[in-house]
Amino acid sequence: MAQAFFGGVHPNDMKAATNEKAIEQLAAPAEVVIPMSMHIGAPCKPIVAVGDKVKIGQRIGEPGGFVSAPIHASVSGTVKAVEPRPFSMGGKMMSVVIENDFQNTISEEVKPVEDPDSLTPEQLVEIVKNAGIVGQGGATFPTHVKISSGLGKVDYVIINAAECEPYITGDHRTMLERPEQVIKGATLLAKCFNVDKVYIGIEANKQNAADVLNKTIAELKAPVVVEVLHTRYPQGAEKQLVQAVSGRQVPSGKLPADAGCCIFNLNTTCAIYRAVYTGMPVVSKIVTVSGSGVIEPKNVECPIGTPISNLFDACGGLKEETYKLIMGGPMMGLAQHSFDVSVGKGTGAMLAFAGKEEQYVEDPQCIRCGKCVGVCPIRLEPVFMYKYLMKGNWEFWRDELHGMDCIECGACTYTCPARLPLTHAFRLGKQQVNNARMAAKAKADAEKAAAEKKEA
Repeated sequence: MAQAFFGGVHPNDMKAATNEKAIEQLAAPAEVVIPMSMHIGAPCKPIVAVGDKVKIGQRIGEPGGFVSAPIHASVSGTVKAVEPRPFSMGGKMMSVVIENDFQNTISEEVKPVEDPDSLTPEQLVEIVKNAGIVGQGGATFPTHVKISSGLGKVDYVIINAAECEPYITGDHRTMLERPEQVIKGATLLAKCFNVDKVYIGIEANKQNAADVLNKTIAELKAPVVVEVLHTRYPQGAEKQLVQAVSGRQVPSGKLPADAGCCIFNLNTTCAIYRAVYTGMPVVSKIVTVSGSGVIEPKNVECPIGTPISNLFDACGGLKEETYKLIMGGPMMGLAQHSFDVSVGKGTGAMLAFAGKEEQYVEDPQCIRCGKCVGVCPIRLEPVFMYKYLMKGNWEFWRDELHGMDCIECGACTYTCPARLPLTHAFRLGKQQVNNARMAAKAKADAEKAAAEKKEA
């Protein structure tokens, strides 16, 4: 058993509804709506126009910078619109709408690597970049940037298969049904980083998946080791996973690479495998559709850009009393305001709630029990963080209470008997800090421009 990290909670995993259900291929919809931002970083620029014919795997969005990833057509057909559409992160996002011709024509750009064993690290980075691979656990950080920044610095590569959020079982099913993709993808990363072993972190409640992976590792004689981890949320958070598997600690304000580690989501690893061995970029996503509002919960694989309404339809629809939709897990996911949003590269689950999952308090009052401090995996003090944010003192929150270190895991909110909206407050605090930073930068740029104009 691997090491434990500080804090954390043990919510009911709620995985029984789908953890024994095989991944179903969802019928492609009549049209897909593909947003031009499915990654951290600048949005992509559409490179197709209304009326253009496109094929599966064809590039339709050009990266907007280094920290960006190209976007590809997930179905073949005709571009119906290039316009802002409802976005899962709120508001609208420029999107490419493709009318499906149901011919499933593959683009000529999709070509497997002839000799995967001969790939250099630089060649693998280029393949990953061209395939539009991002962190598919939800963070959506461009994978080619992560690999590039870690080369020569990293001696510990970890595959995140913890899947610690309640309800979500897509990674679990992937390990059971596609173990060869997982292990061969991990082997590519081992060669890329020139490490002796790649470690796969799996929670103990998925022992059957660990057994399947160990069998595949033995068959392929792969340089991969499965580490069975304690079942505790947020085991899958990067800093906690680094500590649990390697025993190292990521310094405050730093990244896993600063501790010599690099973390890749399980399905990101499979995407690397597909990009190399089949040439196919990221055009589909495995999504767990579950929750008390879903009539028949399932794990489905669907084209990127599939409207979330199609997912629920494939699961028998929603119960009448359904009151909330969440994209992602219940701890860190985002509530959705519309059925018109579509599946992106980081969509791991669509949950619908019709029961008593949420219990709000109209005027919550802290009872100073300290439970939030005891469960924070970053060793922060949520009770004081919340107090200072409510007073509007975000500078003290940032500088003295280290609020920007919060990973927004929701453990404090989950354990709070007073039902304080702690995580929500900390997200708003981060936004205030970022707004102040951007305002200061804009002011400095304006002053610099004025000075240059005066000198001229």
